Amino acid sequence: MSSPALRARLKCGLAQSTVSSYMTTLERAGLVQSTRVGKWTHYKRDEARIRRVAEA
Repeated sequence: MSSPALRARLKCGLAQSTVSSYMTTLERAGLVQSTRVGKWTHYKRDEARIRRVAEA
């Protein structure tokens, strides 16, 4: 079983460190929320925040 970030990395061809950096940036901007599960970090979109940013 692989993490969502690993699957995304394999699909886009980016290094894990690059994906991690991008996800940290999105989290700081409030566009995603993270949950730590063991050694993995799972992210989910903050739909309300994304909608507000899109409307601005």
